[in-house]
Amino acid sequence: MTDPMRIRAQVAGDKATVRVLMAHEMETGQRKDAAGKVIPAWFIQEVSATHNGKPVLSAQWGPSISKNPFMQFSLKGAKVGDKIAITWVDNKGEKRTDEATVS
Repeated sequence: MTDPMRIRAQVAGDKATVRVLMAHEMETGQRKDAAGKVIPAWFIQEVSATHNGKPVLSAQWGPSISKNPFMQFSLKGAKVGDKIAITWVDNKGEKRTDEATVS
C-alpha cells in the first residue's frame, strides 16, 4: 500500500482551497531500467473528491502525470469542520482514499 495523501483544505471567504499531494511512482511504460527492460506502466487513472459524501470532482488521468502528483481546486460552500475525501485508482487496480477536515 502507498503512503497516505497529504490533504489540506482551508476556508477563505465563501470558498475552500483544497490541496492534495499524492504519493505514487507514476511510471509511463516508456522508460527502461539499467538492464534495458521496459519498466511497466503504473499510473493513476481516476481521481475523485467528495465534500461531506457528495461528489465534487472527477478526473481521468494518464501516464503523462508526474511522480507524486499535486492537485489543487477550489470548492464553494465548504465550512470549517466539513470532510473532504480524495480517492484515486491506478491502472493496476490499486486504490487509496484519504480524508481531511476543512480548517
